[in-house]
Amino acid sequence: MAALKLAIGNKNYSSWSMRPWLALRANDIPFVETVIPLYTEDPADKEQILSFSRAGKVPVLVDGDITVWDSLSIIEYIAERYPEVKLWPDDLAARAFARSVCAEMHSGFMALRNECGMNLHRPVGALTLSADAKANVARVQEIWRACRTRYGAGGPFLFGRFGAADAMYAPVVHRFRTYAIEVTPETKAYMDTMMAMPAFQEWTRDGLAETLVIEKFETAPSRA
Repeated sequence: MAALKLAIGNKNYSSWSMRPWLALRANDIPFVETVIPLYTEDPADKEQILSFSRAGKVPVLVDGDITVWDSLSIIEYIAERYPEVKLWPDDLAARAFARSVCAEMHSGFMALRNECGMNLHRPVGALTLSADAKANVARVQEIWRACRTRYGAGGPFLFGRFGAADAMYAPVVHRFRTYAIEVTPETKAYMDTMMAMPAFQEWTRDGLAETLVIEKFETAPSRA
């Protein structure tokens, strides 16, 4: 069987690429990775992205004749393709809750994204957040606490074992760390769990090793 192919963006900046990458790597699902530099103004880079998907964005998963784009869609596909890794909880109520918090991450938290763009190179340090961004931070912590309290008894992750929700919220762990955001002890414990994962550490190392600098993400807020 041919290996899966995953096209992603710069690991230093691309939070959307991190999500399905982590879902695959953390579960030891083999795949071939293609990193395509983003925002370089090089037509060849844009053409390479379009060769994977006419949507013109990464990440993109290719499984033989099947192409899946968008982070959450890719995670859903992985869950169906490899049911044994159990990206979604077995329990119906827990699974519904997990899907809801993943969808909320997918479509929300714009203030936090804009003001605290993912940038692994950035020296750790706090900045002044808007009221909306502070509300986003509080909501994320509320979600994590609810997941852990209701469904996390089986392990240290949001729903006990590592799953789709952890993959979807993984970049937020980086954002909270990079921008030195004050969090509760419960949040810090979950962040420590995520940052201790070999797959999380691998992504971080690779991102820090990248040399490409995207100036607009260094000098202005980013939605990466």
